[in-house]
Amino acid sequence: MFNKSTARVRLTGILAGAAVLALAACSGGGTDSADSTDGAGGGSENIRVGFSQLGAESGWRTANTESVKANLTAENGIDLTFVDAQQKQENQIKALRDFIDQDVDVIAFSPVIETGWDEVLQEIKDAEIPVVLVDRTVDTTVEDPFVTWIGADFTAEGVTAGEWVAENAPDAKIFELQGTMGSGAQTNRQEGFRSVVEDQIVGQATGNFTRAEGKAATEAALQAYPDLNLIFAHNDDMGLGAIEAIEAAGKVPGKDIQIVTVDGVHDGLTALLEGKFNFVVECNPAFGDQLLELIKQVAAGEDVEKETIVVDQAFDQTITQEIIDARSF
Repeated sequence: MFNKSTARVRLTGILAGAAVLALAACSGGGTDSADSTDGAGGGSENIRVGFSQLGAESGWRTANTESVKANLTAENGIDLTFVDAQQKQENQIKALRDFIDQDVDVIAFSPVIETGWDEVLQEIKDAEIPVVLVDRTVDTTVEDPFVTWIGADFTAEGVTAGEWVAENAPDAKIFELQGTMGSGAQTNRQEGFRSVVEDQIVGQATGNFTRAEGKAATEAALQAYPDLNLIFAHNDDMGLGAIEAIEAAGKVPGKDIQIVTVDGVHDGLTALLEGKFNFVVECNPAFGDQLLELIKQVAAGEDVEKETIVVDQAFDQTITQEIIDARSF
């Protein structure tokens, strides 16, 4: 197993002026209604948290949601109101305004894209409600719009994927399956990957972090770029869709066309074990316990680090079933 870890926690200076984080999975479904988990064990002493998840577009996102809900519980001192935005920014903005009206103690959210948050973030700031960004980041003109951010180093994930390609397929003709355009995961994974192997990329298209759109984009790419022999997918689900398209075209995934992905969810690592993926960079979604501790510190008015980097690994085809079975996602 190839194992490359990044530091779990890194302290950075407080951002001044425009709050832009260059780090920012990691990758439809769900409902647009709020899911309140308060109840038994809840009470006025609990921290009232409004959490807006961007959607349920991938296995990674589902695992992240499960981790958040498993940790932000009444038993752990949290009254959680959870809203699935179904990958629509307008739904998230409505949820954030609802949280303001509810006068929650802390707002946490995973933004669908990086831009377009100025107005609502200013409203949250005026209401004096602290914000915790989760997984993805924002590009805003609002000064100090959030207290802290927790997630993976997307740029480093792209670099790790590019370094594997440079070492193992230096002459590959690469098609890049991009995530949701404008999201931190898309822009930064692309930036990191291209900083290593940009000259090898022959084409690109978005698969919107979903298996179905990853398949459709790969079908089109196989027609447009008949010589492509490696796909870099910004998440496992798009890579799994690419497998379907490659097999339907009579080619062998992992051999005729190598596949490098990011996420490391169960289905992705199973494809790696089967030889259909060649390399997988992990983006760990199971950081609900760390998020819980950050929220408690923020609610208590304690000083917290501006960024918390979640540890990632990477896996090649030496992975075993035992490794997959031992993982929580």
